[in-house]
Amino acid sequence: MTVQVVIKPNTYFDSVSLMSLSTKANQVEGVEQAIIAMGTEMNKGVIRNVGLMTPEVEEAKNSDLMIVVKAATDELCENAFVSINELLTKKNTNTGKSEVKYSTISSAAQSIPEANLAVISVNGAYAAREAKKALENDLHVMLFSDNVSIEEEIELKKFAHEKGLLMMGPDCGTAILGNIGLAFANAVRKGEIGIVGASGTGSQEISVRIHDFGGGITQLIGTGGRDLSEEVGGIMMLDGIKALDEDEATKVIVLVSKPPAPSVEEKILAQISQCKKPVVVWFIGGDEEKITKAGGHFAKMSKEAALKAVLLAGADESKINKRALNIPLIEEVRAKLKPEQKYIRGLFCGGTLCDEAMYAAMEKFDNVYSNIQKNADYLLEDNNVSKEHTFIDFGDDEFTKGKPHPMIDPSTRIERFKQEAKDPSVGVIVMDFVLGFGSHEDPVGVMLPAIIEAKQLAEQEGRHLEILGYVLGTDLDYQNFDEQVEKLIAAGVTHASSSQNAGLLAREFVVKGE
Repeated sequence: MTVQVVIKPNTYFDSVSLMSLSTKANQVEGVEQAIIAMGTEMNKGVIRNVGLMTPEVEEAKNSDLMIVVKAATDELCENAFVSINELLTKKNTNTGKSEVKYSTISSAAQSIPEANLAVISVNGAYAAREAKKALENDLHVMLFSDNVSIEEEIELKKFAHEKGLLMMGPDCGTAILGNIGLAFANAVRKGEIGIVGASGTGSQEISVRIHDFGGGITQLIGTGGRDLSEEVGGIMMLDGIKALDEDEATKVIVLVSKPPAPSVEEKILAQISQCKKPVVVWFIGGDEEKITKAGGHFAKMSKEAALKAVLLAGADESKINKRALNIPLIEEVRAKLKPEQKYIRGLFCGGTLCDEAMYAAMEKFDNVYSNIQKNADYLLEDNNVSKEHTFIDFGDDEFTKGKPHPMIDPSTRIERFKQEAKDPSVGVIVMDFVLGFGSHEDPVGVMLPAIIEAKQLAEQEGRHLEILGYVLGTDLDYQNFDEQVEKLIAAGVTHASSSQNAGLLAREFVVKGE
């Protein structure tokens, strides 16, 4: 086995591009492992942890591009570098006729006076600085970058609030503004419902369900996951609610988040009580009484939130396919599972999709473990080892440091799936497959070989392995929603029509004695 390194001095690529390039590099023939990253200390730490550190990597500067390849022979490494250089060259030249490059945000803002938004995806060490420059140039900001300190986030959001600008993020993965999807987003029709979300895939799920129910979106404003913390105080969500309440095109507002800090929740509920428009609130595990008392429309789960929103916007309920649970299917699957097949294993790319399924399980079972559990007693001691009912968010920081997000590169989840499929105590494995801008071009297809192999192995061992899949997407997404679903069904996977149904079905499949 050999490791070779190429350092490209003063060569910058944003984090989104690097995630995509790393995924493609690892698919090059002969490559056992490839890492393409900027020369930051965090990225060096990842390389060190996987045993690929070299003197050249140690000496790389923050502004240098590092390419590290591990392969069986020197020749395979060299061949891989040729392919990787082709990918880099293609990335640099395939820019389209209308693209113009600027060296700074200020020069871009001055050259394009009609521009009003900056999307920033740079290393976290520089992200706050660049966001501040954008705000100083009167640009709204979507800050995709993470690893920004909470102090910097507070400073940026207070500054944006004073200037009447949106400061979405840091770690804002989803937005739809002016019917244009940014970062990870789905193609949905334009309509009359606005969303403010502190959750990326949760907001995507609401937008997709609204589209499925015949509605559409005015704006989807992301806040970043820490916005509703005690420290940040919900600055962006409060500003987002006000903006949508004043937007003539928006008739209904939907809020999406995990439960806010108590003091922040009070601020949000006070803002809801002043809104001129109906507000649907889906705070996972939220308090119905508090939300209703403030004048909000409480939703326990995602599909319920989307349905309430389209009905409040004037949809005809009799014409909506509500995608009810298939009760006969539940009985059929229960009958196939052996008594010892008691547990759910949830393997998710989307954090909120994982949360929704986990909360559904927690309504029936006490022994629900996860890497994102709020109850410390049920946090996994080792995220690589499942325990009883286990739900894993592969988009969590531990799994993504120095690696592409699983919605781009699902290789880590595939390996974990193979492990879980061999466990005779597992009754059902539930997974999400996220379509849309930024996601893998064929998320179901890349998973199929492992699914087919696992089903065959279980059958040989005389047990039924129930695999439940949910495709988050619309008929407008470029990956072709119908084809993705058909691939799952053809492989013997049960298809759930929504995130909500996926969680409920997984739970009901393994309920015993009912």
